[in-house]
Amino acid sequence: MLAFNSRINQALEQRKAQSLSRSLLNIEDGNRTFLIHDGDSYLNFSSNDYLGLASDKELTQAWQTGLDRFGNGSGASPLVTGHSSAHSELEETLCDWLGFERAILFNSGFSANQAMLFSLLEKDDLLLQDKLNHASLIEAGMLSSARMKRFRHNDVEHLAASIQGNTLVVTEGVFSMDGDLAPLGEIDSVVTGKAWLAVDDAHGIGVLANDGSGSCAYAGIRPDLLVVTFGKAFGLSGAAILCSSEVGDYLTQFARHHVYSTAMPPAQAVALNTAAKMIQQQTWRRDKLLELSHHYHALLSGELGYCETQTPIKPFILGSSDRAIEVANQLKSNGLWVTAIRPPTVAKGSARLRITLTAGHEKAHLTKFAEQLKAALKGVE
Repeated sequence: MLAFNSRINQALEQRKAQSLSRSLLNIEDGNRTFLIHDGDSYLNFSSNDYLGLASDKELTQAWQTGLDRFGNGSGASPLVTGHSSAHSELEETLCDWLGFERAILFNSGFSANQAMLFSLLEKDDLLLQDKLNHASLIEAGMLSSARMKRFRHNDVEHLAASIQGNTLVVTEGVFSMDGDLAPLGEIDSVVTGKAWLAVDDAHGIGVLANDGSGSCAYAGIRPDLLVVTFGKAFGLSGAAILCSSEVGDYLTQFARHHVYSTAMPPAQAVALNTAAKMIQQQTWRRDKLLELSHHYHALLSGELGYCETQTPIKPFILGSSDRAIEVANQLKSNGLWVTAIRPPTVAKGSARLRITLTAGHEKAHLTKFAEQLKAALKGVE
């Protein structure tokens, strides 16, 4: 037997023994306020569709318009024949909105993050990453030729003391499992003139700042590199790296995930362009999230495990993986779909429910959730 077989079997058995096995489920309407699983309806608190755009009819129509005009797929990579006027218009919209000279498009946030680090870093560079950065960033840092160090989460003093030589500092704007914000103003102050700053704003874009321009605008800074993804508040998929004209030209030449991947369908670019404008103009969506966040706080702030955040991501810490799964299952038995997050996604002993609010929710939905959560917590004490 080859080593692959025994290695795979051992890894799977270890996951099972640790109660950490994961599996795919067939979910219908997972992009809506109510989802369907095995014919049953559940109130959905697990979606990253913060602004409720993923099933919005205006956005659906924009995509259909793009399909009618451009067809189904792009047909090639961007540097062959895959780049169209639809892509250029999306890039221009992003640059005008977010204040950068160039926007380089990717098919996912994972590939954008990896392309950024793989193409920019060399052997003698230092990469400083927040300890809680997304797996795409940590993995790319480990596999890059640069030397990587991780600074303590949101610890600006630790970061400042670690900068040396040619340094790239990378942080998220909003951290996906904790829902907290990076202290971007302080980070920008300590890196200016000493290092480049890259911000992955997957969970901040669309949600923060008056026009939805994200964490950096909210903090009043402009990093050297900004990654925005389209699978959360945009309600679609894909990503872009925002940067200077020179860096954009460099990425066009050397970012292999961009150069050697089929370009996103132009119809998707049309829909994304519409989503960007909806995000900026339809401020009621962010107002609704703020109202819901205040209501959530009023309902649950007195409960052990509650975490206060300024974002739609509301972690509720339960400690053990078994406890998190049990509470999540009790909620599901009462028609509430909430995901239990366990190691290795989060640190050992910090298993949690990851509750997400969307503009599709109503106060009554949160009231029902709070009542059922309190009952479930009593049942597992």
